[in-house]
Amino acid sequence: MRWGSIALGLVMALAFTVGVAQAAEQSLMMATTTSTDNTGLLDYLAPKFQEATGIELKWSAMGTGKALQFGIDCNADILLVHAPPAEKKYVEEGHGIDRREVMYNDFVIIGPPSDPAGVKGMDVKDALTTIAKKGGVFVSRGDDSGTNKKEKSLWKAAGMELPDKQEWYVQTGQGMLKTILVASERDGYTMTDRGTFIKYEAENNGNPPLVILVEGDKVLFNQYSVIIVNPEKCPSVKQDLAKKFSDWITSEQGQKDIADFRLLGKALFTPNAK
Repeated sequence: MRWGSIALGLVMALAFTVGVAQAAEQSLMMATTTSTDNTGLLDYLAPKFQEATGIELKWSAMGTGKALQFGIDCNADILLVHAPPAEKKYVEEGHGIDRREVMYNDFVIIGPPSDPAGVKGMDVKDALTTIAKKGGVFVSRGDDSGTNKKEKSLWKAAGMELPDKQEWYVQTGQGMLKTILVASERDGYTMTDRGTFIKYEAENNGNPPLVILVEGDKVLFNQYSVIIVNPEKCPSVKQDLAKKFSDWITSEQGQKDIADFRLLGKALFTPNAK
């Protein structure tokens, strides 16, 4: 009986070990931008993906620049990011494969309803130029995120040197919602993606301290894409699971789920997989 009990215990321990290993194999690690996390989109999509595929989605949210580095360092299987020029360079350098467009929204410049610099309704170039000229407080993420990369490109497109140590230019080194909070405290302006703004608006019961003042300029388009980390660079990458996520989120059902994700009756992202 004693040996039988030992044998049974060994079999059960082995079965448990195999079960844990199989569970680990069915877990996918994603590095993503803060907006997909802050808005609640991933909390909404992850169980739908798991139900459809049996794969558990885990993620770490950070600025897109850091997410791309996360992939280079082999700390993720797949990326969901929003800085197309940096993404294309990442793929061209061999760090990622199968980049696919997933969804978009747009960037907006927000500020206090009193609009101290008087930029409401301007295009982006005139708005940034006016804020700088009048010394209105502008709060930047300053974290090499996709939003920060876009903001830097807009200052340059406005024919200005990139602000850095000017008194009116504040860099938080924080995510978007925290940066919006700093802008609100400073009675200043900032740039955010519309999805995160809607989340901020919902958290303030539809009456946020900062409001949209500049929007609709075609340069504010904000594309999100998935990229599988190249297994040739990172042998530990779960390429098969990553592809299943890429296929699912760009499928008819995945795209419908993105379109159905709303707050205050507003769509935070618009699906556009090809």
